[in-house]
Amino acid sequence: MLLSIIFLGLFFGLFIVFLVLLLLAKPAPAGTKARPRVSILIAARNEEATIERCLTSLTRLNYPSELMEILIADDASTDNTAAVVAHFIKDKPQFQLLSVRHRLGTARGKSNALAHLCRAATTDYFLLTDADMALAPEWVETMLAATETNNVGVVTGITTANSTVFGRLQGLDWLFGLNVIRLLSDTGVPVTSVGNNMLVTRAAYESIGGYEALAFSITEDLQLFSKIVAQGWGFRNLCDPRILGVTVPQPTMRHLLWQRKRWMKGAVRLPSQLSLLFGTYGIFYPFLFWPGLHTPLFMLGVYAAKILCQTLFLAITLRQVGRRESLGLLLLYEPYLCVMSLAVIGYTLWPGYIQWKQRRYQWAEG
Repeated sequence: MLLSIIFLGLFFGLFIVFLVLLLLAKPAPAGTKARPRVSILIAARNEEATIERCLTSLTRLNYPSELMEILIADDASTDNTAAVVAHFIKDKPQFQLLSVRHRLGTARGKSNALAHLCRAATTDYFLLTDADMALAPEWVETMLAATETNNVGVVTGITTANSTVFGRLQGLDWLFGLNVIRLLSDTGVPVTSVGNNMLVTRAAYESIGGYEALAFSITEDLQLFSKIVAQGWGFRNLCDPRILGVTVPQPTMRHLLWQRKRWMKGAVRLPSQLSLLFGTYGIFYPFLFWPGLHTPLFMLGVYAAKILCQTLFLAITLRQVGRRESLGLLLLYEPYLCVMSLAVIGYTLWPGYIQWKQRRYQWAEG
């Protein structure tokens, strides 16, 4: 029983701390008054079904088109991505399509496409996103505003997903994880950045030699973030409707497991604080439901308290990004999380390739 008291005290103590931090968290800074030229960079591989949605959202940004260059790298696509992009941008001079067919330095895969994009960029601010994202109109100016203090070299926005119930549950997953990371970053703990909603200054990027100077990694965003922070640059993680990106959710459980297996590869490089936090969260289920360890009534009460804390965290997060979800979906997130946690652990431990953008990588690579 003493062990139970210690573990559950730690678990719910952490939850209470994060709920307090969430309530006290400051919003993203007001939009910048400065209007520097910016480069928006998109690495695209086999994205014919999603990229027009992304490009359309970029045409709706509240930022002068003459101050933006939007560069899209066709990363050896085997579908009609290049043709879709070429048709969309034919009368839009701020857009440019690049064809990536050779490697720069040690870069491979998406890192190589990003290396080409950064070399082609002509501004001092690189805003990175993915071809399956749609960005808020105030995205550029709000991300820029976060670079105006404390020598900030990298800024991360927040992401969700929508569409079906399965997609909206993935969206809650994005919001939950990214807001935990944001709260840690607000206390000065560098965790990670997410490459689908990210700003990097040219000075910070060039201080590490660019992607072409880095060892290959399939979690290139975490790698870039870690290298930049190690050089002494500041960082910001934001949670605000003005920088909210909406990604296309994974269509099936199989695709979602492919994505999460790749993420787990990067998780081994996360700071110890976050590993401890997620580890504590991950062992909650086996600890609580271990046969004979607790009475049924005790398990039911603790489980209900966990769902209550989790639902409050999600509800406050949704309010902070200007979105709403039904109570039913917030409660459904718990069984989704339980099933996904077990499935991801099992699939990650199962030997095999990591599938990413119609390419295969060995687990040991990167």
